[in-house]
Amino acid sequence: MKNRMAGIFLSLRSFNFRLWTAGALVSNIGTGMQRVAQDWLVLTQLTHHDASALGIVTGLQFAPQLLLLPWTGSAADRLNQRKLLMFTQAAMGALALALGVLTITGVVRLWHVYVFALLFGSAAALDAPVRQTFVAEMVGDEDLPNAVALNSTSFNAAQMIGPAAAGLLIAGIGMGWAFLLNGLSFVAVLLSMKFFRISELRTSARAHRSASGFREGLRYAWGKPELRVILIMLFLIGTFGFNFPIFISTMAVNVFHSDARAFGLLSSIMAVGTLAGALFAAGRRRPGLSSLLAGAGVFGAGCTLGALAPGYWWFAASLAVSGAAVLTFANATNSMMQLSTEPTMRGRVMALRVGIGLGGMTIGAPIVGWVANRFGPRWALGIGAAASFAAALVAVYVLARRKQPLPAQ
Repeated sequence: MKNRMAGIFLSLRSFNFRLWTAGALVSNIGTGMQRVAQDWLVLTQLTHHDASALGIVTGLQFAPQLLLLPWTGSAADRLNQRKLLMFTQAAMGALALALGVLTITGVVRLWHVYVFALLFGSAAALDAPVRQTFVAEMVGDEDLPNAVALNSTSFNAAQMIGPAAAGLLIAGIGMGWAFLLNGLSFVAVLLSMKFFRISELRTSARAHRSASGFREGLRYAWGKPELRVILIMLFLIGTFGFNFPIFISTMAVNVFHSDARAFGLLSSIMAVGTLAGALFAAGRRRPGLSSLLAGAGVFGAGCTLGALAPGYWWFAASLAVSGAAVLTFANATNSMMQLSTEPTMRGRVMALRVGIGLGGMTIGAPIVGWVANRFGPRWALGIGAAASFAAALVAVYVLARRKQPLPAQ
């Protein structure tokens, strides 16, 4: 048991990773607060429970993951990752502060939220592949799966605190303060990077500049069967299954008629599940395709249970199941893709991962939002369940092919 616990926290032996984890925890709490406040602002103040508007906001926030793919991965492979991260984190902090000021002064309009979602998404699109590949510079390949899992643990611990705190803030002093506090939270991660021990970073070789950098990355990823399977599964689940801002908010407001506190609590309960999944993943050395199959299948089951939930607490329980499953799936794709990729290609491959997994929401979120408006939130959850089961079938097919005997010579 003692060895098991030591294995869970293995990558924290790195000073830089410990510092990064502490700063990211504070920043992620702020991000969780903003996510809930933004959804509540759109649904209850700027529209009359319009799930389509929320779907547009979600789509705009993740559209840059696809639109900027030709540049984000190449930047991660070629530029100084620490300095690039400091730039993107500062930009997202400034945007959160500006939206907070607009909200507190009472001049915020729906089109403002659309614009800020697109700008925030653009900074996040550049940030994501750098942040994911930078983990390897802090801990090295040997501890990478553990560090990826602990990163998720930190994120999901913050997601337990952030949404619940946002619910209390919204009910007590207003939504604008959640945005302001999120903006200030980015100071923590900026300070952590400022005090890194630069000499301890395991800087990998930088890719050379070329006009075909993105196409090269796409050919590389699609040419490797393991990466190709992961990308197909990510597209299915990312496009239709990762739309929890829409699932949770529409179920809370339109089905259970919850207040801001109960709405925030649902996101926190989902984070409990993801935190459990992250701690389990941290104890595993290297995931495989069976981890993807388990994550996709259980995630589909969780969405199904949520769609059929007869009451608020049944729905909350389904979110905990879904959270653990989606974390298992996401962490497995992260570790498998990085460890299957040459260091000079990691930025571009991880940009593809983020672009397909989250950028697909640009397509899926407006569709899911329309379904929630037209047929009800439960049907929207049903779409997420169907996509997850389809992804699980892809993994079943590949595993079955692997077990087939070779033809006789």
